[in-house]
Amino acid sequence: MLVLLPAIAMGATHPQPAQAQVRGVLRDLPGAQGMPLPGALPGPGLQGVDDLLRHPLAATRRLQIDTLLRKQSGRVDVDAHGAPVLRGEFLAMGLSGPQLDAVQAQGFTVARQTSAGAMLGLDLVVLHDTRERGTAKAMRALQQAAPGATFAYQHLYLPAGTDAPVQAPPSPSPYGNAPRRIGLVDAGIDPADPALIHARIEQHGCKTANVSPHGTAVAARLVAGDTDTLYAADLWCGDAVGGATSNLVEALAWMAREQVPVINISLVGPDNPVLARAVQAMLARGHVLVSAVGNDGPAAPPLYPAAYPGVIGVGGVDARGRVLPESAAGDQVDFCASGVIGEGRNALRGTSFASPIVARMAARLLDAPHAGAAAEAQRQLIGQARHRGTPGRDPRCGYGLLSP
Repeated sequence: MLVLLPAIAMGATHPQPAQAQVRGVLRDLPGAQGMPLPGALPGPGLQGVDDLLRHPLAATRRLQIDTLLRKQSGRVDVDAHGAPVLRGEFLAMGLSGPQLDAVQAQGFTVARQTSAGAMLGLDLVVLHDTRERGTAKAMRALQQAAPGATFAYQHLYLPAGTDAPVQAPPSPSPYGNAPRRIGLVDAGIDPADPALIHARIEQHGCKTANVSPHGTAVAARLVAGDTDTLYAADLWCGDAVGGATSNLVEALAWMAREQVPVINISLVGPDNPVLARAVQAMLARGHVLVSAVGNDGPAAPPLYPAAYPGVIGVGGVDARGRVLPESAAGDQVDFCASGVIGEGRNALRGTSFASPIVARMAARLLDAPHAGAAAEAQRQLIGQARHRGTPGRDPRCGYGLLSP
């Protein structure tokens, strides 16, 4: 715990704009070969999302960002606020035919049209910059070519917890065996994990299965040994660079098509107009979204999607019910739950592991999406929460502590 305090103190002294949770000093390092971080694991480079998390401070987004920039500078850049973006890719909503022609005349091509449009009402395309301009310069070119359209960066959303080679045993279920349907947006999961072997798994996002300890640990808390149907969307597919905005939106659209009532998102990142529209659409359709608030400490700006109105944001506490020092604070925090799995050197920690507890409790409250479901679920969860001290809402744990 003590090793986290310097990073948190830096966040308090130099608060950063809202952005994804990830590694170190924010610099644009095009073409850099990269130097290893002090204390980082040796190796030729990043092999997957879990490599970003194998460091005592890896839960902080600043450390993860720095690692991506050092190891994947050819693919990852940062926006003006230091949030990580996929280099050379941009999102556009509402492009008319003439606007698309104007954009293409400036050297942009349509990389793909997403399937999220029909389901969530987003006229969304992914654009590729064939001229390989700098990130800010390319964005200015888009905005000048089609002033009335909405453009966004292809932001990268990253995990809100550390990683370690430990397997969490399933917790005994207090709910009986009535199966429920619940969603997970994260990295890949291991269906053979003891907490998942009784569940029916529906997977989305990858041609082949890719196992991630982070995704599996979150899924284990979400299902906890029950016979639920878990809809699991993998945003990494075994790649070191993942969590792209368009993939997150497509995962939500898939959950909407499958009528998944409650969806857990243990990822954090910046405010993005495309994601904001997708979240609004999901809430309007009657889905409940539960999200980790992040591990940048109480002085950090809000992170998303937890900070969007209507999303249930979850902070973390330790085994004694004390708020994790790295857990975020503010209006985006609605509840707290246990953010620690295991003990000692093999422990996992972070708000990633708190949000699935709350999502699982919310999933017991409704069978299908319906109008007003998010507000209804929050009201019922408030009634189950244990207040920390004075009744009412506080910035560290919102309406109180939830435990199954």
